[in-house]
Amino acid sequence: MAATTTTRKLFLGSFIHSKALDELEYLHGAAVAVDENGVIVAVEGECDEARARETVLPRLGWEAGDDVEVVTAGEGQFFFPGFIDTHIHASQYPNAGIFGKSTLLDWLNTYTFPMEASLSDPAKARQVYTRVIRKTLSHGTTTAAYYATIDVATTSLLADLCLAAGQRALVGRVCMDQLSPDYYRDVSPEAAMAATRESIDYIRAADPSGAIVRPVITPRFAPSCSFPLLKSLGELAAEQPDLPIQTHISENKPEVALVAELFPPSVTGQEESSYAGVYDAAGLLTPRTILAHAVHLTEKEAEVVAARGAKVAHCPCSNSAIASGAARVRWLMGKGVVCGLGTDMSGGYSASVLEAARQAVLVSRQVVAVGMGEEGEKLSVEEVLYLATRGGAEVVGL
Repeated sequence: MAATTTTRKLFLGSFIHSKALDELEYLHGAAVAVDENGVIVAVEGECDEARARETVLPRLGWEAGDDVEVVTAGEGQFFFPGFIDTHIHASQYPNAGIFGKSTLLDWLNTYTFPMEASLSDPAKARQVYTRVIRKTLSHGTTTAAYYATIDVATTSLLADLCLAAGQRALVGRVCMDQLSPDYYRDVSPEAAMAATRESIDYIRAADPSGAIVRPVITPRFAPSCSFPLLKSLGELAAEQPDLPIQTHISENKPEVALVAELFPPSVTGQEESSYAGVYDAAGLLTPRTILAHAVHLTEKEAEVVAARGAKVAHCPCSNSAIASGAARVRWLMGKGVVCGLGTDMSGGYSASVLEAARQAVLVSRQVVAVGMGEEGEKLSVEEVLYLATRGGAEVVGL
């Protein structure tokens, strides 16, 4: 059953939010009314509690005797929209900050796959997932696009825990049937699809409205999935057009080279091989697709991503931590690609989207410093806060 706020609320104080990509709006001494379903139903400037009860609440049809919880910001406090983490691996939380001197492919085999495989233990999974939900909520993350593991039962557990905590989430059972350890992989495309359908059915039943928790089709990334599996997932996405899709793309250069080797034109049926082209050929590049990283996209790939309406989760902390590179966010947005921010824990060292926003500002300056972009490539504070909230909302389909 989906969580609700159960009581009407009246928030009083200062409010800051992104009015546009490059504009923050500041409302001081304002009142915001929220109904029992968590929907903002009124915003009134220069309004204290007495005035709100005299004018705002009656206008909403709220009676004087109704139960309304009043939340007042204290001195030096303000209200800000919840952050949206467009890319986070819930199963990797215990490894946060552990990346040593490794890069992506070595890091996966050394640290990540063993950790994820261990979460087939329900007791351990409950402990880890409870902690990651608590941690992200403490950082103001009200919505997260979670990768779980290949295990159906504990992926279902993650969905249950998100629902109980009231954290809006996309929860994905990870698909991977090749180039993964024998102890942690789907035995066949058919087995991966059966497990994926089971996971989707469970999450749909847990929250039929999808108001809090939704399933998401989750091929880990192209190298870990055979083309038959990718095609089957694309067919599933077409069969159930309300399902979002999440995966990785062009995170680091060796990965891009590996994709070219694994998926030549003879496999994909395309004239030339490209990372974006693999997903496109499989039917996985859609307006509901969240592509994490996109650090090394070519001009043509960026145009294809934009044309298909796919979105990008910019993960500056992990891109720096495991030496993947610096994504050109301004360039992507200029192509018409919608972007949000992701922590990509545990490639990223922090569960805080605000930290990702800070790093997005700094990385955009590095893009300019190393000659990958012009002065205009730099992102402002206003812009990264937009990506952390409204941009992220568009990425995850809110």
